[in-house]
Amino acid sequence: LIVEIGYWVMEQACLQIKQLQKQGYTGLRIAVNVSMPQFRSHGFVQSVIDCVTAQQIDPQLLELEITESVVMDEPKIVIDALQKLKNFGIKVAIDDFGIGFSSLNYLQQLPLDRIKVDRAFIRDIDKPAGEVIAETIINLGKRLNLATIAEGVETQAQEQVIVAMGCDEVQGFMYARPMPPAELLTFLQQQKS
Repeated sequence: LIVEIGYWVMEQACLQIKQLQKQGYTGLRIAVNVSMPQFRSHGFVQSVIDCVTAQQIDPQLLELEITESVVMDEPKIVIDALQKLKNFGIKVAIDDFGIGFSSLNYLQQLPLDRIKVDRAFIRDIDKPAGEVIAETIINLGKRLNLATIAEGVETQAQEQVIVAMGCDEVQGFMYARPMPPAELLTFLQQQKS
């Protein structure tokens, strides 16, 4: 069912982007995880493009997140599909970077916009190994002209260290927990005022 569920999630993300725009939040990006069965599904690329087009949203506000394991499974299928989607304007991020057995060769070939530092390294940022790995991933992202996002930031100490390393964006429970759309709008309105 992952292909059908994946399509529904993509549709909901596009609808939410449209709703956020109507409320005046025009620059918020929504990321959607994509699995290998979706990439293998005939018409996946066109269904994503159709979804964005039907809602008349800026394709740059939709971001597809893939994991290293998805890329390693069938790199040609994934790279070709992502290149078509990126050409349309959709953003692409590699999620949980550093916890798989990634090939830097594939990283070089992928049409990426962002690289996400896995929360395991953020959690261990106060330990020498965690700090070195997080900083290495951030520097790698910068050298490849990719924006970097730190996942799982839960404390101000973690935020300070990761920002000092030059990380572009952060996400985690320190800022907000996952929430339904109505709560998100309330949260955004509170942040605005």
